Amino acid sequence: MEIQPRPMCFTCFQTKSNCYCGYVQKFNPGIKFSILIHHLEMRRRIASGRMSHLCLPNSELILGHDYTHDNRVNRDLRNPSYFPLLLYPGPRSLNLSQLTEIERKSIIPSGKIPLVFVVDGTWNTARKTVHLSQNLNSLPRICFTPPAPSAFRVRKQPKEECCSTLEAIHYTIELLGDSVGFDVASREHDKLLFVFNKLVERQLMYVKQVRPRHVRKRSF
Repeated sequence: MEIQPRPMCFTCFQTKSNCYCGYVQKFNPGIKFSILIHHLEMRRRIASGRMSHLCLPNSELILGHDYTHDNRVNRDLRNPSYFPLLLYPGPRSLNLSQLTEIERKSIIPSGKIPLVFVVDGTWNTARKTVHLSQNLNSLPRICFTPPAPSAFRVRKQPKEECCSTLEAIHYTIELLGDSVGFDVASREHDKLLFVFNKLVERQLMYVKQVRPRHVRKRSF
């Protein structure tokens, strides 16, 4: 008997039974995020970069690995309306969590829209992407100190301070939003966490339902 493929949602790229599009609530944080997603990340069941893109109408989701000659990336880098930044941890990065509100507001030049490039992949693939992408290497870098452990409970993080792409975008809005006129106190950016938590909870429920059956099979 031929097994029929399960129907897919081609917006969130989940099966119809796991589609999370109904939880997506769009909002504009006043920051443009360009999410550079590795092809391995694109295949994951919970690709939080894609989830972020669906919530942020002005964002880009660009598949690749070396973005040196990527037309969409270079088009935005040449756009005089934007002030480009690379969200990436390390000694060259300005830690937004350690700055005062006044210091954070001074990062973005007056009249410019922050364009934040976010590398979505494993730490190894992200490191390679940044190394290979010559057009990203010279950008000012920003990072943050996560205020809490990641809520991504269905995927083990390599270090306690690591978080998902969606959570990284949420923290960036939390710290930079006021500097571009976004009302952080409105908590609109929590719409990101809402859809993320819904899908994480659904996956945890699935694991609880499936695991006992596997345990019983192994006991025979």
